[in-house]
Amino acid sequence: MQPKPLYQSKTIWINIAVAALAGIEAATGVLQPVFGDHGFYVAVATALPIVNMVMRALTTQPIGKPETQEPPIQ
Repeated sequence: MQPKPLYQSKTIWINIAVAALAGIEAATGVLQPVFGDHGFYVAVATALPIVNMVMRALTTQPIGKPETQEPPIQ
């Protein structure tokens, strides 16, 4: 099976989005009223591994450089 480029991976994009959201929350505290003092981080620490396991189960292609056939050496 042909590998797909890194930017086409839904798992990678979900993890990037969660990392960005966690960074924004750490810098601004905007979600603190919704989740409490540490509730956001507990939710992320609980939900992200579960989401990653589901995404891994749904994965059908590896990530990597597409294989190219090199011309024969003459």
